[in-house]
Order: sequence, then structure tokens, then C-alpha cells
Amino acid sequence: MTQPDQALLARINADVAAMSSYLGRVHADLYELNRVVALRHAETSYAPPATAWAPPAAQPPATQPTAAPQPFSPPPGQPVVVPPAPPAPAIAAPVKPRSDNWIGKVLAVAGVAVTLVGVVLLLVLAAQAGILRPEIRVGMGALLAAGLVGVAFRLNSRPGGRVGAIALAATGIAAAYIDIIAVTTIYEWVSGAVGLVLAAVVAGGGLVLARRWNSEHLALLVLVPLLGLGPIVVGGITLLLVGFMIALSAATLPVQVGKDWLAMHGARMAVSTLPVLIALVAVDPASNRIGWLAAACGIAALLALLSALVLLPYSGQPVAVALLSAAGTLPVLAASVAVGRITSAVMAATMAAVLLAMALIGNRLTKDSTAVAAVWSATAAVALLIAITVAFDGDVAGPLLLAVSAVVAVAGRRSAVARWAAVGFGVVGGLHYLVSASPDHLVSATEVPVSSAVSTLIASLLAVASAAAVTWSWVGRKGSDRDVAGVMWACAAIVGMYAITMFTVTAGVLIGGEEAGFFSGHMAATICWIALAALVFRYAVTVPRAKRSLPIAAGLTVVVAAMAKLFLFDLGTLGGIFRVVVFIVVGLALLGMGAGYARMLSQQDEREQLEDHQQTV
Repeated sequence: MTQPDQALLARINADVAAMSSYLGRVHADLYELNRVVALRHAETSYAPPATAWAPPAAQPPATQPTAAPQPFSPPPGQPVVVPPAPPAPAIAAPVKPRSDNWIGKVLAVAGVAVTLVGVVLLLVLAAQAGILRPEIRVGMGALLAAGLVGVAFRLNSRPGGRVGAIALAATGIAAAYIDIIAVTTIYEWVSGAVGLVLAAVVAGGGLVLARRWNSEHLALLVLVPLLGLGPIVVGGITLLLVGFMIALSAATLPVQVGKDWLAMHGARMAVSTLPVLIALVAVDPASNRIGWLAAACGIAALLALLSALVLLPYSGQPVAVALLSAAGTLPVLAASVAVGRITSAVMAATMAAVLLAMALIGNRLTKDSTAVAAVWSATAAVALLIAITVAFDGDVAGPLLLAVSAVVAVAGRRSAVARWAAVGFGVVGGLHYLVSASPDHLVSATEVPVSSAVSTLIASLLAVASAAAVTWSWVGRKGSDRDVAGVMWACAAIVGMYAITMFTVTAGVLIGGEEAGFFSGHMAATICWIALAALVFRYAVTVPRAKRSLPIAAGLTVVVAAMAKLFLFDLGTLGGIFRVVVFIVVGLALLGMGAGYARMLSQQDEREQLEDHQQTV
């Protein structure tokens, strides 16, 4: 046997010996595990009484003695193979026991209610019954409030004491509020202004404590009671209360910086908005405080927008913050209830400009910039609409709103909010237009003042522009339905035909008088309708055959409407030369349209076939 064969045989023997050693070790471990399990079972099994007979225990079968495993040393140059460790058994996740923390919260709320009832009994009913002196009652209320807050501090530092600490602190602050009410209104020891200052000190301390404990609930319990406390302290909704509430809302803004406290933001908006709105309704328009109230409206709206700019970067719900801030601008939107037209209109227009600027830079403020910008844009549109309708009468407001509708439709055609805003401006402007240009003016000759006639002429042209621009902005977007587009173009055509007729009749009456001008205006309107149909057919020739059905249908509809007006109205209303001219002009126009459309359609079809043939070749 050669030397390489001997080396190979030695390695095989070594491998066999190693496997035998491992098998022996496993056998010994299994035997030891079997013995331990048997002993454990014997210890935990039921042992009968000593006097009872027990059969002899069965002996386990004899096993062959196993030689103790010998340590294995691999041959030189061979690596030591270590068997992989078995995977660790999966540990089941512990089941979280049901929390009974709600019991503590319910008991804490009940304790707050009972304690506050006791404070009221101490300060009010005791005063009616003559129990104790007023100084003692007020002092006991103040000591109770301070003691509750002190115990809340002590309880908050202990494990599980947060719920009770918040409840005690809220109870103490509420007790301090009730004490302030008693000092100001029941005993009249201090004036309303001093009472508001004391309430502000209590509220400021409570809000600082809420931020320190990171508790939005405590902040709400501190701030919300002031909505009911303030009017009681000063005896109603006064300018002093309005100023105090706005100042309090501004002073509490730093407490919320860096915190995603949506409810707190809503409470702040309510504190600064609700008293102003009530004051706008309750104030006497002849009062000399209207200027101060207008300033309060502007400051409240400015505070709402500033709060949004400060809080949006930290908010996880930016749309909700934007909506609450938009609600905070209601005092400016409703200022015209008590404030003068010019002042309220300027305020609304200024706010519209600010909101539009915020919408344009919305992507720098928050992650959900599109939705937030939509909120600002919609609020800006409402503010601009209010500004125009408040500042101007119908003769000016109507044309201006129609012009804004056309501009917004063209400039914001890619934005759904802008398109809807254009529709809103167009509808409101159209209503103003119908008031000054009612259908009665088309049935009978009506002479109107020159200013109203000029307004009607301008509004008629702007109505056509608005209807066309709004329809184009909706129809031109991607994914628009052709059937819906047809309906919208039909509505735009109806608006255009009415506005054209109103324009020609108003211009005729303004220039030629009630009789001749009225007839000439209707004659011109019928001819304009036919000209409009000709333009639609001219457009139909330029589009491909697959898209030609919609403009053809629109052109035929306009022709049918023109023929109906010609035979149902013009034939019986117009007289003399006007009737003759309108029939001749319309007839010649229809002949020209028929011949020209057929020729142009044939040329267009031949051109398309030639282009298709060239592309095929």
C-alpha cells in the first residue's frame, strides 16, 4: 500500500472515530435526560397512604452500559467541526392585561365636580345665609385652590399619580376662577379690569404648568372655563372683555409652540373669535366704539393666521390646523354686520391678499402643502367675494364679479379650488346681473338710466367671457367626460345668447329710443345668433372627424334657437323694415353657411385622407 493510500485511510478512520464519539455523547445525554424526567415525574405524582398496598414498581429495562465518550482530537491539519447550536425557542409576546385606569379618571372627574360645588356653596350660599365673614370665605377659597395645586405638584412626582395630579390642578385653578368671580361680581371689591388681570395670572400659571407636565387636557381645563368666566366677571360682552380674550389668546401661543395640540389651538381660536362675533351682533351701530371693534376684528384674524404660520411646522394634522385658523378669521368676514362698508371691505380684501400669499408659499410651511393651500385659497375667495359685495352696489358688483370669475378661471385652471371659486364668482355676479338686466327688458321696451345701461352693457360682455372661461377651464382638464363637456358648453351657449341679446337690446334702446331701438336691438340679436352658429360650424371644420360631433350639435342647436326666435318672436313683434331686414339677412346667412360648410368640410376630409395615405406609404 502506498503512502497516499495510507494517509487517506488514516483520515477516514479519524472521521469514523469522530462520528462515533459524537454519537456516544448524544446517547449519554439522552439517557441522563430520561433519568431526570423520570425523577421529576415521580416527585410530582400522587403518593398513596403508607398502609395501602402498592404493587412493586416496574423496573426499567436494563440497558447496555455505554462507554464514556473519549475526547476526540482531530488529526493534525484537520479543522475542528463544531455542530451548530439549535435555534432558541420562540418566546410568546406577553399579553398586556386590561388597564383599569379609567376607574381613576372617572373618580377624579367626580371629585372635581363635587369639590367645585363645595366651593360655590362656600362663596355663594354661605354669603346668602350669613355664614362666616366674606373675607374668611374668599380666603378659604384661595387657600383651597392653592392647596389643591400644591397637592397636585406632590402627586405628579409619584408613580401613577399623573391622572390625579391633573384633576387636582384643574380643580384648584377652577376654584381660583370662582374666587375671582366672587371678588369681582358678588362682593365687588375690585373692578372688572382687575378681575380680568387676576384671571389672566391664574390662567398663565395653569398653562405654564400644563406645558411643563406636557398635558393638553390640563391646558384645556385652564383655558376653556374663561369663555364662561369672562362675561360673568365683567357683566357681559364688553370691549374690555374682547380685548382681554384676544390678548389671552396671543399670550398663550408660546405655550403651544412645539406641541401638536390641536384641541388647544381650537380653544384658542374660540377664545379670540366668539366674543368678537357676539360683540358684532350686540353692539349699537351708532356707538363710538365701532372703530375699536373693527380693530379687534382685524387683530383676531391676524392672530389666527399668525398662529397657523407658527404651529403648522409642528402639527401632524396640518389641514385641521388650517381649517381652525380659517375659522378664526370669521370676525373680519362678518365685520360688515356692525362696521362701515368701506372699512369692512378693505379689511376683507386685505385678508384675501394675505391668504393668497400664504397659499402660494404653503409648500414652505408644512408637508401637506396642497391641502393647506386649498384651505387658504378657498378662504381667500370667500373674503374677496365679501369685499366686493360689501363695497359696491349691484351695478358695479355684478360686472366686477364676472370679471374676477373669468380671470380666476383662466389663471387657476389647473386648480380645483380656483375653478370652483370661478364658478362661485360667476354665479353671484350673474345674480347681480339678472337684477339689473331682467328678462322683462327683452320682452318690452324699457328705458333705464344711462349708468345702469352702461353697467348692463359691460356686464353682458363679461358674462359671455365668464361663461366661456369657466367652461373651458373645466372641459380642458385631463379626464373630462365628453357628455358633461357637451352639457357645460350648452349652458355656456345659453348664457352667451341671453347676454348677447341683452347687450343688443340695451344698446338699441340707449341709442335709438324705446321703439326703434328695441326693434333694432332684437334684429341685431337674431343676426348675432346666426353669426355665432357660423363660428361654431367654422370651428367644427377644423377639428378631426372623430371630434366633430360635439361642435356640429352645438351649431345646429344655435341655428334652431335662432330660427325659433325669428318665427316666434321677431315675426310677431318686429315691425316694418326691421322684420324684412332680419329675415333677409338670416336667410342669406343660412345659405352661405350651408354652401361654405359643405365646401370646407369636403376640403378638410380630402386633406385628412391625403395625410393618412402619406403616413401609410
